[in-house]
Amino acid sequence: MLVLVQVVIKYALFKPFQIDTSLTRLEFYLLILATICIAAAGNIINDIQDVHIDKINKPNQVLIGKKITEKTGYNYYLILNILGVCIGFYLANSIGKPSFAALFIVFSGLLYLYATFLKSIAIVGNVVVSFLVAMSIIIVGLFDLFPAITETNRASQSAIFSILLEYAFFAFLMTFNREIIKDIQDMNGDKNGGLQTLPILLGKKRTAKVALFLTIITIGVLIFYIYTYLYKQQLLLLYFLILVIGPLIYVSIKVYAAEKRSEFKQVSDLLKLIMLFGILSLALYPFLIK
Repeated sequence: MLVLVQVVIKYALFKPFQIDTSLTRLEFYLLILATICIAAAGNIINDIQDVHIDKINKPNQVLIGKKITEKTGYNYYLILNILGVCIGFYLANSIGKPSFAALFIVFSGLLYLYATFLKSIAIVGNVVVSFLVAMSIIIVGLFDLFPAITETNRASQSAIFSILLEYAFFAFLMTFNREIIKDIQDMNGDKNGGLQTLPILLGKKRTAKVALFLTIITIGVLIFYIYTYLYKQQLLLLYFLILVIGPLIYVSIKVYAAEKRSEFKQVSDLLKLIMLFGILSLALYPFLIK
């Protein structure tokens, strides 16, 4: 999904609008690889820390201790992190922004802190994951768009970058809501692991109401966005209504009625699909906005 999102941004948004960019094709692929390496390393350290929790929440998906040893997992974690940070360092210097290399170090550090500490704090862990997902969108603009800004192209570059920020905010909201739903889904294992997630503190029903409120907020934000920017673009309007807003209304109904773990899992999967459809709408902009 990370690869798809970044490819859509590059080839379905930047290229059709003939936006000035900084990265060569190879460098762009390296940016994708660096993002994947950091994200994969984050998943590995999270799996290592969550072995006992995952045996309860998702026993059929436990890898550490079954298919690979914990030591091997740590080796993969270190290799992927080093590779991701080194690629980030190379790219930052290639675009003349060496300070940008620190972003990959920060992302790696946040994922480690999340896996070892932050996810045990209600809301904080959810915010961190949501921020990192949003940054996977923004980072394409920071590395490929921002360094190419000049006085002559500032208006067009800023317009495209603002679209990225809007979609990053959408990804943040969707991920934040989904993380809360996943906390409800994984409540039993998390409690056994000593985590203090929102459903453990507030209970399943109250947390479901929080998720419902967040879904309604997201729908409201999207309606405002469509009314403000896209009300004359019939195709985009229909796309958002059918594939994003409509399913979010359905999610609201499902969250309100959900009680079983399987029902919250269905909501979580649906939110991921809606976020994918939302991001893919970027590919429609070149056909509609001249």
